[in-house]
Amino acid sequence: MASKGAKKKSTVSLEKRILHAAMSLAAIQGWRDTSMNDIADHTGLPLTELRKHFASKHAILTGLVRIADDAVLQGSDASIDEEPVHDRLFDVIMRRLDALSPYKKGVAAVVRDFRYDPSYLACLAVGPMQQSLQWMLEAARIQPWGIATPLQQKGLGLVYLAVFRIWLNDDDEDQAKTMAALDKALNRAESILSALRRDPLKSSQTEQQEVAGEE
Repeated sequence: MASKGAKKKSTVSLEKRILHAAMSLAAIQGWRDTSMNDIADHTGLPLTELRKHFASKHAILTGLVRIADDAVLQGSDASIDEEPVHDRLFDVIMRRLDALSPYKKGVAAVVRDFRYDPSYLACLAVGPMQQSLQWMLEAARIQPWGIATPLQQKGLGLVYLAVFRIWLNDDDEDQAKTMAALDKALNRAESILSALRRDPLKSSQTEQQEVAGEE
């Protein structure tokens, strides 16, 4: 009889196979035209088995976000407390992008198709991605700002979004363009974050304008 640990490992492996199948199909035929039947066939699973792991295409995207979250959190421990905030955030964001790299072409297809069905983007933005931003701050061991925490998350979200767009088009193996853009965005954000800590409400508009200028 298989142990609970073996069963869990098998489940995780199968879910990764499903995610790879979904993103591979998206890269070829677009996310909008990829059905759950397509994903089941590509993975070699009956629909009933697929539904046990992912009940919808939105659940598949949420699963992809979860894999990136796991990668972000695995590199976090108390030993990084002495590192500059810039370096901690740099490592966190790059770990996230590295985790998404095997699915990159599919992710790009999903992003392209968001314009046809913005409900997917809305669902991710108010749920999984908002939680991901909080986990990224936790992984970087950055203390929340109390009532200003939403602005703190928003600032990180703007940095991540600007760099994410560059990453999607960065085909170099060393990801030099992505890392240069991230370093530049974080350097700019440091002054904005300092201002937010002093007066978060007054500085919120400045934050949006400055980070948007990095896109």
